[in-house]
Amino acid sequence: MKVIICGAGQVGWQIARHLSGERNDVTVVDNNPDLVRRATDTLDVQGIAGFASYPDVLDRAGARDADMIIAATYSDEVNMVTCQVAHSVFSIPRKIARLRSQSYLNAIYSDLYRRDHLPIDVVISPEREVAEAALQRLASPAAFDTERFLGGRAQLLGITIEDDCPVVNTPLRQLNELFSTLRIVVVGIRREGSLFAPEPGDQIFVGDECYIFAVNEDVPRTMEVFGKVSQKQERVVIIGGGNVGLAVARALEVRADRVRAKVIEKNRKIAERAADALERTIVLNGDGLDSALLAEANISRADAVLCVTDDDKTNMLAAVRAKTEGCPMTIALINDPTLTTMMGPLGIDAYINPRATTVSSILRHIRHGRVRGVYSIGDAEAEMIEAEVLSTSPIAGQRIRDIDFPEGVLVGGVLKGEKVVKPQADTRVDEGDVIVIFSMANDVPEVERLLQVSIDFF
Repeated sequence: MKVIICGAGQVGWQIARHLSGERNDVTVVDNNPDLVRRATDTLDVQGIAGFASYPDVLDRAGARDADMIIAATYSDEVNMVTCQVAHSVFSIPRKIARLRSQSYLNAIYSDLYRRDHLPIDVVISPEREVAEAALQRLASPAAFDTERFLGGRAQLLGITIEDDCPVVNTPLRQLNELFSTLRIVVVGIRREGSLFAPEPGDQIFVGDECYIFAVNEDVPRTMEVFGKVSQKQERVVIIGGGNVGLAVARALEVRADRVRAKVIEKNRKIAERAADALERTIVLNGDGLDSALLAEANISRADAVLCVTDDDKTNMLAAVRAKTEGCPMTIALINDPTLTTMMGPLGIDAYINPRATTVSSILRHIRHGRVRGVYSIGDAEAEMIEAEVLSTSPIAGQRIRDIDFPEGVLVGGVLKGEKVVKPQADTRVDEGDVIVIFSMANDVPEVERLLQVSIDFF
């Protein structure tokens, strides 16, 4: 597949890293020569320095025979014009654009993106993706990472193993025997900074970060087994009233289970906009690092604080300050993945990586065929892939024990009809089943071959 990626920032670079690693023909375009040079020096990609919306620049990037263009520059307007040029001049079949302005995303203007108007096949909104991720973190406060699969029937939970975990030093094989009715699979473990797909004989140690695939009904019991206590979030303080904070506050207002939220925003104009848009949420204008303002927001009585300003360091410091003021649960928005290693030492319970959520959303639309969901784990170290099993797939009709999966691949769950089945060695994978697979990044091409979902197949 020949792909042009416009924008060599963090998101563009990550997408290029994914696609070039899967032997696609990738060209990166950016008007910053340094970013282009970084991409070509670190990845197996070609680079063009220039404005992505210019026809001659796209022509030099190989647009005449490209299969897909991904417009992920920092400008919504450049991304939109790039897709228009890609369609009108070069007839590129598939066009994906990242748009941040909420005005462009209003449902009443959705006709704007029809092929006879502004031909964009897929619109990605980072703010919406991050807001949804924040709501999922609030729903599972004991997990540092969460993502839903199989139409909301199951979840991936990231859980840090602590001293009071009842199953410390227990081999995974024995864990399955002790809790045979629990529909969970430990699909990944990060130990001393390295992520791997565990084998049945591997044990769970204190300090491990475990990625657990669990059916929704079994999540509460799973948390107990791994030493976590789930508490209902009734009072939430949101630091940052921009697009992300506002989207989260709006979602909390319309939830059936009443959640009392307060928003703290430093910029007066943004605070006024948030106050106008919200009905039951109190908006405070001031610095989220101010102890007096946090006290006014009753931070000591809050169940969780969500720090979602546009500055990583502010979010980290605000989370630490809220923790010292008595808030038991802190979640921080972190753009720089190198800072995530500081979360534990600082006592920050969970973080949201906007880049990872945006990359996951784009990958979901890049994976062709019957792939229904993709979630990028960590710093693009692994993926959770949800896909429907085709009749032509090599795994259709086979039992899991007979499928030649790579070592870095584990099956998390199988949806048969309306029932989620815990995968066992003798579980048969049939045509029409939906399967969720954990795969280390290097093994993704082989997983796509087994699922027969690559673009070459279709």
